[in-house]
Amino acid sequence: MEPLFNVRSRSGIYIGPVKDILSGVLPEGRVVVVSDATIDRLYHPLLEKYDTVLIGLGESVKTMQTVEMIYRRFIELGVDRSTFVLAVGGGIVTDVAGFAASTYMRGVKFGFVSTTLLGQVDASVGGKNGVNVDGYKNMAGTFTQPQFVICDPALLRTLPEREFRAGLAEVVKAAIIADADLFGRIERTTFEALRTDTDLLSDAVSAAIRVKADIVERDERESGDRRKLNLGHTLAHAIEKASNRMNHGEAVAVGTVLIAGAAVKLGALTQADCDRIVNVLTALGFDLTPPVEVKRLLKEVGKDKKNEDGMLRIVLPVGIGDCEVRPMTMDAFAALF
Repeated sequence: MEPLFNVRSRSGIYIGPVKDILSGVLPEGRVVVVSDATIDRLYHPLLEKYDTVLIGLGESVKTMQTVEMIYRRFIELGVDRSTFVLAVGGGIVTDVAGFAASTYMRGVKFGFVSTTLLGQVDASVGGKNGVNVDGYKNMAGTFTQPQFVICDPALLRTLPEREFRAGLAEVVKAAIIADADLFGRIERTTFEALRTDTDLLSDAVSAAIRVKADIVERDERESGDRRKLNLGHTLAHAIEKASNRMNHGEAVAVGTVLIAGAAVKLGALTQADCDRIVNVLTALGFDLTPPVEVKRLLKEVGKDKKNEDGMLRIVLPVGIGDCEVRPMTMDAFAALF
């Protein structure tokens, strides 16, 4: 089976049933799985023939301590440079496992089976692997492409409603960045339809991945266009640091709406397009009220890892399907709120 996308000619992205794809993409030789207890329980028949390293659940395990635990388990299991690491799980599993694999013995090959919507359309695609440091998002990490990513929309049926909705924030983000047609299709559907119609969901997943894959193809290491993929994330990361009330997707939805409002104030985005963004996220069931005062969020923004030479790199929507990256001082950014 040929991949639907091939990022940087090194990372094949497959969309379809994992049971039909996995055996054809795994290399010969030993495979060690990194996953979590929930995935191990749900998909044990798929994983039972492999040695498995299980990590904990939730954003709190996305740390160097977890990576060190994986290293120790790799040593215990005799993992060497010929071993292939297969990460099976959501974005936290793939972020942590990808970082561990890309640094263990200076790098072993790895691939992903992504089991969440957020992971399929964002976290597992593009070669970013990393962990948080003292609550600050992805402060330690690598740019290393997985050998493959398998995105099976059927796996998403087991997701809790809140996790599924969180992934839709990244789909909407991708549409705002570079796919006005996808945005229009989301406007014309419903949360329930996306949740239950596998064909409709597969279309949304494929379109969102295409946006990211096309950008990463041009700019793997975030020196230019790839910064656009951070739409909504400057404030989303601040929300996640300042409050534990929202998951990543929920924070991205709030961050996207806040930055859309800022873009209107700057004259970069029409009020009509801003309203469309607010309306589509509201219709999908997001609470768009920041969990803490924006002043508190601005204190965290200055510590974002994407700041360079004292300047923020703010991604502004300038239309549905288009955005730009604008350097901005912290004071100028704060004045927009």
